Amino acid sequence: MTRYHQSGTRRDACALLYEAGELPGQKLKTKIESHYDARFDPERFYALLEKLERSGHVERREAELKDLYSLTDAGERALLDHYDWLGERIEE
Repeated sequence: MTRYHQSGTRRDACALLYEAGELPGQKLKTKIESHYDARFDPERFYALLEKLERSGHVERREAELKDLYSLTDAGERALLDHYDWLGERIEE
């Protein structure tokens, strides 16, 4: 398991990006907060996205006044690998 998968919040952010294709940072933060039914500190949340970006799992691009985030090919592979691994555990 890669280090980026050691955080459930990072995995969940990647899953949301997989589903949406691309999201503005604030919308992604709102979706995560809704999933966890908790507020995330903006600095902590954007640090999480920076870690995913540095590890090559997420890419950021600027559009108008916001940053848009999407999964890279490596991020998608890692997420799908984890999904397969998890499916094997649940099926047994």
